[in-house]
Amino acid sequence: MTRNSNRWIGFALVVLGNVGYALAVKLFLLPAGLISCGTTGIALAVNSLTQIPISRFIFCFNVVMLCLGWWFLGKRFALSTVFSSLFYPIALEVLNGLFPDVRITEEELLNVVFAGLGLGISLGAVMRGGASTGGMDIPPLILNRFFHIPVSVSLWTFDFCILLAQMFHHTMEDLLYGILLIMVISFALNRVLLLGTSRTEVKIVSTRPDAIRTAILSQVDRGVTLLHGQGGYLKTETELILSVVSNHELPKIQRLAREIDPDCFMIVSRVTEVWGRGFSRGKHYGEESQSPAK
Repeated sequence: MTRNSNRWIGFALVVLGNVGYALAVKLFLLPAGLISCGTTGIALAVNSLTQIPISRFIFCFNVVMLCLGWWFLGKRFALSTVFSSLFYPIALEVLNGLFPDVRITEEELLNVVFAGLGLGISLGAVMRGGASTGGMDIPPLILNRFFHIPVSVSLWTFDFCILLAQMFHHTMEDLLYGILLIMVISFALNRVLLLGTSRTEVKIVSTRPDAIRTAILSQVDRGVTLLHGQGGYLKTETELILSVVSNHELPKIQRLAREIDPDCFMIVSRVTEVWGRGFSRGKHYGEESQSPAK
């Protein structure tokens, strides 16, 4: 893909992610009266006390956070988050006008699950598009830069405090549902961020490394890397075959290796992300394609 194509795909992911986020809030979070984290959670707490519209509060809050990000984290960071920070509350306000009284289900657990899935998938789409959602993402980054507090620690602390701030008009059961919501969001977000990038790493120790290497290259069309090693007991010289393959190619490699050397030692493990020729870039055959384990 060209650089312009990648930019348009990234922009589309950011737009769709923000619309999806607003839909999940409008269709599941707000109708069920769920408590939430992040900027939306603060807006819910403020709305319960002052009746300030949620979308308008989020817009103003995000503008303030953008200014802080510009001041403390730099112009480049602020520009990379400005679209999501302002587009999400606008999308939420539009959806409020289009679907003023829509409620899909009365079952609170279903609202928690589908709100969490919607928010997590949408956040993942925005991040894969190369943007940030802004809002409450910014204070943890500021604390990390100036006080070296881990982002994950401050983010979870802020989220827990935001949940507690909403307890004035909610029960302990609502708090438990809020914790469950955060867990579902985290699960969905992680799945989207790793979607399509996970692969399988295969390491093979054999007395016939050349035959296995040739079989993988010719019959599976995957690259290999030969690592030189030494047996720990007899201290005999050996070669370890390393290859990274797609998940559906693993059974074929296992079958080939066992046919060639039934006594081979094989290690199979999942890798979460792979970059390089054969995966994130197209395959090249010839001298320039002799890069490892593709």
